[in-house]
Amino acid sequence: RQSHYRISLKYILRMLSCAACRARQHRGRLNKDAFVKTILLVLAVAGVASDAYAQDAASGEKVFAQCRACHQVGPNAKNAVGPVLNGLMGRKAGTYEGYTYSQAMKDSGITWTDDSFSTYIMNPRSKVPGTKMAFAGVKDPGKVADLLAYLKRFDANGNKVP
Repeated sequence: RQSHYRISLKYILRMLSCAACRARQHRGRLNKDAFVKTILLVLAVAGVASDAYAQDAASGEKVFAQCRACHQVGPNAKNAVGPVLNGLMGRKAGTYEGYTYSQAMKDSGITWTDDSFSTYIMNPRSKVPGTKMAFAGVKDPGKVADLLAYLKRFDANGNKVP
């Protein structure tokens, strides 16, 4: 989904750069009506692209279904087979209160960011050899991005943030 967003953004920028030349097609003078119509079209396309990108969290919730066997998120989340994932971004790996982590995870030195999480979730045992996590990983980068968007919706207390 992120790649679709980037393509849409490139398209929008190209349309903006052409707006002035499209408006000048009438006898070489600036046609204000054509310019305004082109800008409105660009803004409409931008709105559609941003709505599609915002829906990644909804898709991420579906991806999280496979994580739910071990992990919880939300206001009533508790440690289970795996730790609670509320407020994950910015947290140092192996530090969630009340969960018993593997020594490998405690010593990993990871602080969870978009990049570190994406790399980890694609192949946990490769990123942190010796981790207790027995999950093979999410191989599709689009699904990883969706999962990340979903997890980012939960603050440290499990409340959904906009």
